[in-house]
Amino acid sequence: MKQAGCEVSLFFYFCTKQKEMENILTNHRSIRKYTSERIASSLIEELIKAATCASTTGNMQLYSIIATEEEKTKKQLAPCHFNQPMITEAPLVLTFCADYNRFCKWCEQRNATPGYDNFHSFLTATIDTLLVAQNFCIAAESRGLGICYLGTTTYNAEQIIDILELPKFVVPITTITVGYPEIIPPKSDRLPVDAILHHEVYHDYNKADIDKYYAYKESLEENKKFVLENKKDSLAQIFTDIRYTKKDNEAITEMLLKTLQKQGFKFSF
Repeated sequence: MKQAGCEVSLFFYFCTKQKEMENILTNHRSIRKYTSERIASSLIEELIKAATCASTTGNMQLYSIIATEEEKTKKQLAPCHFNQPMITEAPLVLTFCADYNRFCKWCEQRNATPGYDNFHSFLTATIDTLLVAQNFCIAAESRGLGICYLGTTTYNAEQIIDILELPKFVVPITTITVGYPEIIPPKSDRLPVDAILHHEVYHDYNKADIDKYYAYKESLEENKKFVLENKKDSLAQIFTDIRYTKKDNEAITEMLLKTLQKQGFKFSF
């Protein structure tokens, strides 16, 4: 009976922990306003340690994380992220980098010849980097911290490389601002699971599907306001004509490819 009681207690314990984790994931917000409270160094190290338990290709851990807390460096980084205020206001800015430098040096020092100066290797390191970044975000939110993911890192990768003194085979992939939230914003809208999940094989979308899956996003008053203020016909045009234009995407692609080659990755098509 005692053993059965312990098993029941463990069952409820793990159910409670599972629910807590689900709540952390489903209640995620992008925090852009932080208090001035600093994050203890011990906590930062705990969170990084938890983050590095993420899955990684071949257990190679092809990433490095640059922690920025000094005002001087944050001000240098700010223009690389279009001067978004959370860069200088957050107590901690983390730049997650794809890093083959460390692994290649280990190979060379052990009489092994690395062959990782190619696109596939860069992609592998990028996947590792994003996995560890997401692990960090979940760990940080579980401890009451707020985070904001910045998609601007690859826009100005070359400048970030110079500021953070990144050597060859190290490329910045994403930036996360971290701090204790001052304001808790509403949750961002998400597409329904039906729009994302495909069973067995990919099932392409017809016109009715697209109308159905994007109906809620298009119905939000904030999004309707964007469309009206920018004199567009649809929310989709906000993305294609203003936020993420073909011209900008092509320019960023060209700059990023040049930066990757400068960092030692070779491409041939």
